[in-house]
Amino acid sequence: MPQPRVPQSPPSSAVLRMLPYLVAVAFFMESLDTTILNTALPAMASALHVAPLSMKSVLTSYTLSLAVFIPVSGWVADRFGTRVVFASAIGIFTLGSVLCGVSSDLHVLVACRILQGCGGALMVPVGRLTMVHAFPKSELVRAMSFVALPALIGPMLGPLVGGLIVDFLHWRMIFFVNLPIGLLGLFLVYRHLPDYRAAQSAPLDWIGLALFGGGVGLLSYVLEVFGEHTLGVLEVSALALLAAALLAAYGLHATRAQYPLLRLGLLKIRTLRAALSGSFVTRLGVGGMPFLLPLLYQVGLGYTPIQSGLLILPQSVTALALKLSMPKILARLGYRRVLVANTLLLGFLIAAFATINPHTPVWLICIQAMAFGFLSSLQFTSMNTLVYADVSERDTSMASTLASTLQQMSVSFGIAAASLTTALFIPDRFHSDASDMIRGVHHAFLLLGALTIASTIVFRRLRPDDGNSVSRHKLALAAASEVATAQGPTQPSH
Repeated sequence: MPQPRVPQSPPSSAVLRMLPYLVAVAFFMESLDTTILNTALPAMASALHVAPLSMKSVLTSYTLSLAVFIPVSGWVADRFGTRVVFASAIGIFTLGSVLCGVSSDLHVLVACRILQGCGGALMVPVGRLTMVHAFPKSELVRAMSFVALPALIGPMLGPLVGGLIVDFLHWRMIFFVNLPIGLLGLFLVYRHLPDYRAAQSAPLDWIGLALFGGGVGLLSYVLEVFGEHTLGVLEVSALALLAAALLAAYGLHATRAQYPLLRLGLLKIRTLRAALSGSFVTRLGVGGMPFLLPLLYQVGLGYTPIQSGLLILPQSVTALALKLSMPKILARLGYRRVLVANTLLLGFLIAAFATINPHTPVWLICIQAMAFGFLSSLQFTSMNTLVYADVSERDTSMASTLASTLQQMSVSFGIAAASLTTALFIPDRFHSDASDMIRGVHHAFLLLGALTIASTIVFRRLRPDDGNSVSRHKLALAAASEVATAQGPTQPSH
């Protein structure tokens, strides 16, 4: 395997201080775009003369593009260096945003979202990879949490800003917000991003890319990623079997290729396998929530885009306020306890959103949103950092690629599952009323909650000491033991 090398001179302390902010600009741009778009989907559906559920293609086309092109990010970074690739990714993402803003047709908008995904497929994984190379494992949780901290400003502002833009300006302005942010990101890359690359890069696995990309794309089409179709059961079944055959062919190809697109042999690492499989199932449940909540609030309950944004806002506020406590929670309890307990709580909370109806008080909706923001943020921080617990330095690039690819696949499939479940309980998606939408979304919440709870089966297989090199769980236990020893035995009270 090609060996990644550090820059010719180690990054200065000033560069290391600025690096988290630089990577956060990319995360901020992507998260802001997603959250603004979610709030605007009902208004965009009305402007483009399509049903609200049809707007899922605008979301899933982006995540599908990420899943297909993320596997190339590791090779591109090794071949051309993180600085050039990161700058190019920001430029492509910004260009795609501008083109989305001038689109006047749903299919054109979907195509421009795919272009955005090409940029995002390189931007976020390469940014995360740079962080993994720059910081030691013992500092990874703290560094990742710090990077996510400014990035959470995007989701916090997104719903409200999206509502304000839709109500007072035009939904097209939502995409133009990325233009100044992208220009700022390019300036920071030029000034502060270290350049990590491989001394020698392996050839790109074109056969693997065709098999994997074709399988994922076809499977997503079967799940109606790109909008409704009129294929019959036999046609859909045949396409699903063909997608499965392509993915199975890639699995066989990956075991024989010298330099596979996705090195599935890394799944032999037990903690990596648990983190990826558990994350995939969990994100199937959580991934559909940003799509469903605006539909429930705006179409079902009749709130305005601004009011809908305000109801979603507490999620990010809570996650932002409590983000710095998450490394302490992991150090105190360890990965197994956190992931098992938190996943159960998160699944039941998602299902509890099915109790929201026109008579639910706003304060109760806000409390549920705050709890959801904290639990989901703790879940993502835990799963994302467990990936690297037992991965060697030379395999961090491929591990990051695997994690990012499966993450986007699960989010895309989660949105599709949420949309299809909702549609099953709506008699006519083009002429449905508020009560139909509420009923359909409630059933989707129950399904997503069940999927999330099911992922605890994976996390229960973790050992109590798994991931201690990242979470510092052993150090926390040792410190507590030293304190207890220093204090001596407790005297009984009288």
